[in-house]
Amino acid sequence: MNTKKNILLKRCQLWLANRALTSVIALTIFTSSLLGWQPQASAILAQGDAVTDPRAILQYSLPIENDSVRKLQKSLEDISNQLRGKRWKNIGKDLNEANSVLGYGRDKLLASIPEDSQPQAEVLIQRLTEGIEEIREIIDNKDREGTYLKRRELLDLVGDLEQLMVTDFPFEVPEEYSYLPQLLGRATVEMKTNKGDLTVVVDGYSAPINGGNFIDLVNRGFYDGLDFNRAEDFYILQAGDPPGEADGFIDPKTKEYRAIPMEVLVKGDDLPVYGETLEELGRYLDVPAIPFNAYGAMALARPADDPNGGSSQFFFFKFDTEITPPGYNLMDGRYSVFGYLIEGKEVLEELTAGDRIISAKVVDGIDNLQEPS
Repeated sequence: MNTKKNILLKRCQLWLANRALTSVIALTIFTSSLLGWQPQASAILAQGDAVTDPRAILQYSLPIENDSVRKLQKSLEDISNQLRGKRWKNIGKDLNEANSVLGYGRDKLLASIPEDSQPQAEVLIQRLTEGIEEIREIIDNKDREGTYLKRRELLDLVGDLEQLMVTDFPFEVPEEYSYLPQLLGRATVEMKTNKGDLTVVVDGYSAPINGGNFIDLVNRGFYDGLDFNRAEDFYILQAGDPPGEADGFIDPKTKEYRAIPMEVLVKGDDLPVYGETLEELGRYLDVPAIPFNAYGAMALARPADDPNGGSSQFFFFKFDTEITPPGYNLMDGRYSVFGYLIEGKEVLEELTAGDRIISAKVVDGIDNLQEPS
């Protein structure tokens, strides 16, 4: 097929993708808000109390197995639940549990950390222990804002401790994708827009190809100066459409459109699913390691009829939990999530079509990017 026909085909496919994406979300909103719809089991892709904090999702999705550090993380996260109900005494129970893990469970924490990293882990454990005593004083004064801020600081320290437990990349990306850049770890990107700054974390542990593609393009300066080309009310903000006739990234070496495959790591699986949506595979109840639960989840835009046709265009998923509650999200498994917004929510809320990415820069984790040989 000649180049002109290819371009026309891609443009039609992306138009269909936009229509399909809008239809999926619109159907969810319409049926749940107007008809009081209760999804069938096949539509529920996340159950129970879904985690909506992007930092927490990233911590839980780290490829580690240490029950003690998860118990520590959960006890500190529970503080926010107690604060919402003004249950100050219950916060003390959470802190006692965290203290127990740091004290009696210290050896279990260190057991998952390589010997050369244990001095660093000891420092983190000491800082956490001291921080728990500091937050007790804040709680005694019933300072809600101070408690939230200190809780976040403590959870970041737990995240640093968990990161030390990751010793190797958890799987080998299939050889058939070796021609694509891969992110074998995580990377942080700072994105400057005309309305303010956004900070995102890209997760290569769960989406090494989709994450690698995005980080590679950021590193090339591909997104600098591009507009947000699509906004659907409060739930979608899309960017990455380059100027000219191409709808994605044209590799300067091959002169070909770089197509990126569907990639979803399911909790409990050793390897991501490639090439097909979970819906196509009949895996309706499977929960992705990094789902669409959090405001500002980032995913690859793609043609409606081609799970492997995405390229440079990506979208932020924005939702109101009263309209698209976590646990009833039909987006999971249909699109490849590769990261989350961790700072700049108030900026993302204001951005719309026609706003611009001034610049995007990798500020941490570029060493995890593996370019094809």
